[in-house]
Amino acid sequence: MTTECRAPELSIIVPTFKEVDNVRELVRRVEACMGDVAWEIIFVDDDSPDGTADEARAVGNEDTRVRCIQRIGRRGLSTACVEGMLASNADYFAVMDGDLQHDETLLPEMLRTIKAERLDAVVGSRYVDGGGIGDWNERRAFISRFSTQLGEKLLKVQLKDPMSGFFMITRETLNLSVRNLSGIGFKILLDIFASAERPLRFKELPFTFRTRQAGESKLDSTVAWEYVMMLLDKTVGRYVPVRFISFSLIGGLGVFVHMAVLTLMFEFFGAGFAAGQITATLVAMVFNFFLNNVLTYRDRRLRGIRMLWGLLSFMIACSVGAFANVGIAIYLFEMDTFWVLSAIAGVLVGAVWNYAITTVYTWNKPKGA
Repeated sequence: MTTECRAPELSIIVPTFKEVDNVRELVRRVEACMGDVAWEIIFVDDDSPDGTADEARAVGNEDTRVRCIQRIGRRGLSTACVEGMLASNADYFAVMDGDLQHDETLLPEMLRTIKAERLDAVVGSRYVDGGGIGDWNERRAFISRFSTQLGEKLLKVQLKDPMSGFFMITRETLNLSVRNLSGIGFKILLDIFASAERPLRFKELPFTFRTRQAGESKLDSTVAWEYVMMLLDKTVGRYVPVRFISFSLIGGLGVFVHMAVLTLMFEFFGAGFAAGQITATLVAMVFNFFLNNVLTYRDRRLRGIRMLWGLLSFMIACSVGAFANVGIAIYLFEMDTFWVLSAIAGVLVGAVWNYAITTVYTWNKPKGA
């Protein structure tokens, strides 16, 4: 590797988690195809336990065009991409995965195109002529196409591949959208297009998705949930916080858990109603806590001893919320309010209380995050 001292024209932002075996190979491939372009790679690593950040810094000691941002206590591909771009002085930003599935040889053409045609964005697309999804199975292909169509319809984005994680934008494009981004989940491109203050000028260039060479996929069972939350944030988020929507949906599931446990205890095991109600309440609280920890507050997920404290604070907060729920409902009912409206008002007050208090005391945002 050689050391390049020119100020970078292009910053390649690579969000990583457990990609230690791909770092050096990705840099080698980029260097081989970029010619005389002044470029840099910024790895934004979410504190990978496999030493990805250390490997990126080691490569950076050999080549000053390679930098690493290591994030402690927070996760998420979208926010990682934004942090990487904001840390750069370049006029152009490319985003690509660290798993070697994106075609780095397309980067020079993307840069030529965005400059020559004065575009806001150039997207590496799997769904234009000449592009492809590689060896994906039918299930993954269906989910990808369905998610693409859903995003296009809800957000009115005319991209053929708005779910692409391989694209290039200008600094001006970032400035047009960065303050309106939801920062939720993995689909940062769709978020940028939906958040921009004006319609973006763009072009899609074909590429074929490669097979992962090393590391592990960032996709897990929570990705679909995060995608739905991002769509909700861009459609109704200006009126209702998307975390509150997620918190409330999980609370609704908790009601079913409560009733299922109560039925088992009271009807099938012969427990007294009071004992069944107490048991059902505790089980529902635990269920809600763990599901919120995985989904609603994924970027602030509690682990180890902090999870135990979090569970305790969550149960205390929800207990107070239950008293508020009942108190408001009884007060309104005694003031001759229709009983259904009284009950709904109590539920809403309890839900808002639980959300507000647990956000502050259970899943409080880490300092410096």
